[in-house]
Amino acid sequence: MIGDALRRRRKRAEELRYWRDRKAAEGELGHGHYEAIFTGLAGLDREFYDCKEVLDLGCGPRGSLNWATNARRRVGLDPLARDYRALGTEAHPMEYVTAAAEDMPFNDESFDVVTSFNSLDHVDDLDRTITEIKRVLRPGGHLVLVVEVGHEPTWSEPQTIEWDVCTRFEPELETVHSAAYERGGDNMYDGAWRGERFDHDDARVRPGLLVGVLRRR
Repeated sequence: MIGDALRRRRKRAEELRYWRDRKAAEGELGHGHYEAIFTGLAGLDREFYDCKEVLDLGCGPRGSLNWATNARRRVGLDPLARDYRALGTEAHPMEYVTAAAEDMPFNDESFDVVTSFNSLDHVDDLDRTITEIKRVLRPGGHLVLVVEVGHEPTWSEPQTIEWDVCTRFEPELETVHSAAYERGGDNMYDGAWRGERFDHDDARVRPGLLVGVLRRR
């Protein structure tokens, strides 16, 4: 039986290895795809983020909120944020905070928008993370969620997210937009960009992609 401490160390090592490999392959970690995901794919426009305080969970080292220059505050939270400095994050025009999503170092109702792009399945404790998201969102604030659903657990993605995950935020949050897409090939977002809705009548067991926008009541 693998202990929690060993599991966390293995997870950390897998995450860092992935990003170091991406840095070696790409030279500079690009961030051009984030705006399209957090706007068009989620059924939003850039103006949605005007003058808002935005928190991106599990942000990684690419500068996930660099594009949101119209926001009042841009914060990326990641357990490995301190390690990401070696990958160039200090040059990004956003704040990086080193912390886990299960224990966010922010006051209640601190943010107008919380975003989670391919990160909800990375957390260690999904219930605690959901509780924290609800806590830091202001009334009328929004959660913008993009997550792979139904994949087998891995060291870095230990959570298997189900299609009904949005209901786990109720009653504090209500879903205002939700779309289910077939997973792409090498790029898991290709199906969404092609508009290939997930066919729930197809009995094949396979992962998909969920895009959701939820509002705190």
